[in-house]
Amino acid sequence: MSEPSQPHAANPRLDDYWMPFTANRQFKANPRLLESAEGMYYRSVDGRQILDGCAGLWCCNAGHGRREISEAVARQVATLDYAPSFQMGHPLPFALAERLAAIAPPGLNKLFFTNSGSESADTALKIALAYQRAIGQGTRTRLIGRELGYHGVGFGGLSVGGMLGNRRAFSANLLPGVDHLPHTLDIERNAFSRGLPAFGAEQADALERLVALHGAENIAAVMVEPMSGSAGVILPPVGYLQRLREITRRHGILLIFDEVITGFGRVGEAFASQRWGVVPDILTSAKGLTNGAVPMGAVFVHQYIFDAFMQGPDGIELFHGYTYSGHPLACAAALAALDIYQKEELFQRAVALEDYWCAALLGLRDLPHVVDIRCVGLVGAVQLAADPAGAGRRGQRVFEQCFRDGALVRCTGDTLALSPPLIIEREQIDRLLEILAGALRQLA
Repeated sequence: MSEPSQPHAANPRLDDYWMPFTANRQFKANPRLLESAEGMYYRSVDGRQILDGCAGLWCCNAGHGRREISEAVARQVATLDYAPSFQMGHPLPFALAERLAAIAPPGLNKLFFTNSGSESADTALKIALAYQRAIGQGTRTRLIGRELGYHGVGFGGLSVGGMLGNRRAFSANLLPGVDHLPHTLDIERNAFSRGLPAFGAEQADALERLVALHGAENIAAVMVEPMSGSAGVILPPVGYLQRLREITRRHGILLIFDEVITGFGRVGEAFASQRWGVVPDILTSAKGLTNGAVPMGAVFVHQYIFDAFMQGPDGIELFHGYTYSGHPLACAAALAALDIYQKEELFQRAVALEDYWCAALLGLRDLPHVVDIRCVGLVGAVQLAADPAGAGRRGQRVFEQCFRDGALVRCTGDTLALSPPLIIEREQIDRLLEILAGALRQLA
């Protein structure tokens, strides 16, 4: 009997891997494979240089191939590859929590470590519900999300999230007792805004209607992204987040910010909460925490919430956790990434380049099929009119053409999203948008 053939890393068999959020049949008929990365660039398996306009998947904020991170991980795996985090510990998650608390919004100084943004979202929701019980508000079980929100793929995040494609197949199995605020995308009034749009803060008042409908005593938490990234860079109108904060505080409802995308410098400052001057009660993060090098997430919890759990009898305060919470390799990667962010002042770079970035993006407004452009910090979106033959077709064609021409952009439906590493230079911005413009012209 012959031995089964072994796949070669440079020329793998494609059949056996079920790819996430991917049209598997179409991809495998025309694969796009990357083999290495350094700085601002990927290299494809056919040897082409690909300018990274997405920071991987919103996560490689300091660029690729950072030796400080790979060397820290290599040292750690040789020293302590794994340690249990249930009833045991090791020094690194404590050191990392201290570092993160020092850069967090005021009061958000207790850290619960996860392995992804999805886990961070579900963890935050569980903490919110458990907190309400801990303070004697056990009737507060209702959760509120927002249309077009994305909070990962756990059943909690799916339930509070508001992206139709993600929810549709599981709609009969989502959590009960969940409502949604209206989204803030208003192209009619806010098209081609530079920075936060002027109109739409009143959308936050929909929360007052839900309070009137259900009673504040039955609502545990509101979870929103400060900026809805996966839905196509939907920005909060001026004053919107402040209004949400005021309403939630007045009614004793926890406010959770999902900063999995906006965290670690994407819109400027360490977190969007700081850039836009609104402090939530709980904040979720992942992606840029380790610069994408090792899967990791973190939930930032306000001191007063943590204190509420510490008032009961001795024993486990929260029956929740993960085998890999505070994993040694992830902690090593995160600590090294924080060193880079601070040494190179990358949290400030999105603001320093914002005017140039937005001006360059808005220069595409007269190209074929463009109906809106949104930008802030170092993130942006170009929204296209849908093809009459089917929504998403134009976005996919532009994405594929950009890859052929040497740039990685992201398409979500007919919106092209851009979020380059924070180390990008002006000439690379010019080249990225030149490739995107060329693809849009070819589409015409």
